[in-house]
Amino acid sequence: MTIKNKFQVSMGDVFPHGAYVVSEVEAVRDFDKSAPGRPVQQLDKESGLPVWSVSVLDADPDARRADKTVAVKIAATHQPVPPETLAGMPFRPVEFDGLTVTPYVQENGGRPRVAYSFRASGMRAPTVGAKPSPRTGSGSEAA
Repeated sequence: MTIKNKFQVSMGDVFPHGAYVVSEVEAVRDFDKSAPGRPVQQLDKESGLPVWSVSVLDADPDARRADKTVAVKIAATHQPVPPETLAGMPFRPVEFDGLTVTPYVQENGGRPRVAYSFRASGMRAPTVGAKPSPRTGSGSEAA
């Protein structure tokens, strides 16, 4: 069995209580290729498409404070546009297509912990009145 670094997951696996856009969509800078005054946007290693990032609030009331807001990177030709704000809501609800997660070890002051990198192929408004996509399978399918 071949296990890759990233795993395909559903919205319900990662955000069972939903997710909300809390930042602008920004180009991800390629720090190795950029120079002072000449930023270069990062390109996705698999598709060659420009990489964009958006901060998302996890609506899980039991999520730890440090895990409440995560960045999701999106590989897309053009800057993705977040869904519209709904009347009476301070944030924009969002669902991601082609969502993957890559676990990695992060050194945190000499104390290692498992952290996660999230990527998607696109974002859209959730279906009105629908809950996030249900959990499917074990979430261990390789992307």
